[in-house]
Amino acid sequence: MELAVGDESGFFARGNDGEVPPPGPAGGRKRTAVAKGVQKTLSKTSMLVNFLPTGTLLTFEMLLPSVYGNGTCTPVSTTMINVLLCICATSCFFFHFTDSFRAADGKVYYGFVTPRGLALFKTGLGVAVPDEERFRMGLVDLVHAVMAVMVFAAIALSDHRVTNCLLPGREKEMDEVMESFPLMVGVVCSGLFLVFPNTRYGVGCMAA
Repeated sequence: MELAVGDESGFFARGNDGEVPPPGPAGGRKRTAVAKGVQKTLSKTSMLVNFLPTGTLLTFEMLLPSVYGNGTCTPVSTTMINVLLCICATSCFFFHFTDSFRAADGKVYYGFVTPRGLALFKTGLGVAVPDEERFRMGLVDLVHAVMAVMVFAAIALSDHRVTNCLLPGREKEMDEVMESFPLMVGVVCSGLFLVFPNTRYGVGCMAA
């Protein structure tokens, strides 16, 4: 007996020979377009990843498909994308205000840099925090934090899943802008990192 189930259910009509035909051309074109979009985004922004805290971009790329859903930009999915962008941008900003040191016991301790020095994440450890100038907050930390947010914005806006929901109907304009915007951000940030080199070994941040 032949099966005739609608395409929306995920099944296909079974022929007389018992074989299930491959998915239609529409589904194949959609998957190909998504794959090309992701590959294009990564190729444009690969040079910018080094400016971000380790794991931020990976977290963003892992959570975005779940937030984006089936490709329909509903008010809920748009709100969740905004929340995800805010969380990742905030992590990029604040992680540049973290640093670490190796204590006499051989362990590495992390904390926030403040104008008075390094404040450990966990207090009451009985560890002597080095009282050095490099553990104090400065203008360089703010420059690095702002640059990290700019880099993340360039990478996030290069993804069509983000721009399709946040800026609907402006795909052509965004494609033109993102042809050069990530490169411009990369050049500017590279120059600023040369002028203000990073000397921190914070959470997810590698020293240049």
